[in-house]
Amino acid sequence: MYSSMRVLGFLLLLTSVTASAGEYAILTSGARLRVDRHELDGARVRLYNGPGFTEIAAAEVRVFEPEEAAAAPAEPVPAAQPAAVPAPRTPTPMELADTASDKYGLPHVLLRSMMRVESDFDPSAVSPKGAIGLMQLMPGTARDLGVDPRDPAQNVDAGARYLRDLLDKYHGSLRHMLAAYNAGPAVVDKYNGIPPYRETINYIYRIEKAYQADPATPPPAR
Repeated sequence: MYSSMRVLGFLLLLTSVTASAGEYAILTSGARLRVDRHELDGARVRLYNGPGFTEIAAAEVRVFEPEEAAAAPAEPVPAAQPAAVPAPRTPTPMELADTASDKYGLPHVLLRSMMRVESDFDPSAVSPKGAIGLMQLMPGTARDLGVDPRDPAQNVDAGARYLRDLLDKYHGSLRHMLAAYNAGPAVVDKYNGIPPYRETINYIYRIEKAYQADPATPPPAR
């Protein structure tokens, strides 16, 4: 009976698992038992594992070896984060004007001067008559040109394209082009030149003054 209990105790020791660090009892038979701790009591030894223990003859244990403490789990290496892609920089109104000028063969100072007079470089500007954006495109003109006038890049590109068409229509005449941009080509054609409108005349004067302030840029032929 005692022998059966001892065998059962050995089996419990072999199969039990505990998270705490303990030791190993190396028996003379070659068996290796993991225990939490042991206590010697004369010729016998108690092998503790969890809440219970098994008692065997001390002569059956060859040596006790400390259990290595379980290595702490390695800290997970954070996954490499993709490099942040900087958001594209929004071009300034001046940069939009120069890009469109180069695209349509217009002097930089001309488009910049018109933009200053038209909207004072405000992309959200809307006139009392409904003209929109940096180049103050009328909704109908924007629709004809196939652009969204509230998009600054489209607004400036379309305005420059329209100016190029007007400049070609009036054979390089700066004043006719400016008058047509302000009052409409139909009005310029009706008067066969600059219409006698104070607003249009003042508009041409303001842009010519800003335009001619840059001596390095000759005006288009009139």
